[in-house]
Amino acid sequence: MAEKYDPSQETPESEPTKTVLRSRARRLVVPTTAAQAPAPRPTRAQRRAAGKPHPARSFFTVAAVAALVATVAVPAAFSAAGSTPAEAAVTTVQQLAADNAQSLVVASEATPAALARGGYAATTPEEIQAKKDEEAAKAAAAAAKAAAAARVAAAAAASADSSSYTGAIAETIAPAGSVVRPLTSFNNFGTPYAGHKGTDYMADRGTPLYSIADGVVVASDEDGPGWGVYVKIAHNIGGQSVTSLYAHMLYGSRRVTVGQTVSAGQLIGQVSDTGRAYGTHLHLEIYVNGSWVDAESWLVANVG
Repeated sequence: MAEKYDPSQETPESEPTKTVLRSRARRLVVPTTAAQAPAPRPTRAQRRAAGKPHPARSFFTVAAVAALVATVAVPAAFSAAGSTPAEAAVTTVQQLAADNAQSLVVASEATPAALARGGYAATTPEEIQAKKDEEAAKAAAAAAKAAAAARVAAAAAASADSSSYTGAIAETIAPAGSVVRPLTSFNNFGTPYAGHKGTDYMADRGTPLYSIADGVVVASDEDGPGWGVYVKIAHNIGGQSVTSLYAHMLYGSRRVTVGQTVSAGQLIGQVSDTGRAYGTHLHLEIYVNGSWVDAESWLVANVG
């Protein structure tokens, strides 16, 4: 950029030799002699010829040189470091942040601690549910154990009650191959009702029960569905498939097991009221070729 030069503002290189006397009242100028007269001011051309730079030009010259040096040196430095100025600035900021970083633990980085919920030590809903299921299984096992203990106690009590039965308990009451009644005696029949398959023979607790014929035991259970203690025996009578079922027997009185061969009139248990029963009695069911028949009618027709 061209700049406007005002020679009037130029400071003279030498001041004229003169003596100035000042006072409040007057001003006295003492003229100098001809020998002391100031030398004439050099012209612009003379100064240029002398090689003396102008101060403003000197400043701009130095600035230009410095900018040139920076333009060459700075990219070279970043190139040697393998990064651009912007990357270097980012790296510098990142390093500064890293150097001044503070340790902070956020919730997502924390290790989950075990929480006590209702007596369960768990950390997730799944674990809590698993604990609950485990406790429920333990409770069910304990209930089953208690029920078994109750059945054993009831069996012991029933066995004690059976001592009140004064009749003879024979191991067998009839020769093999015959058909016999399951009881040597009973008091009366139970009242029939709709949906009730079988005949109820009312008898004292502990009265002995016998197999009606030769056969094989196909079921023997201490806790049947509604039947309580029961035994089921398969027979072949006169070429027909006959099944007899004896229910509500006394706890602990069963004398036969599944797969065992029995004979007609063989002792298999004692009368009681286990399962869904009201009063001590024998619930007897008879099936011929898979079809239910009236037990008393069948006995009347087949007992010799």
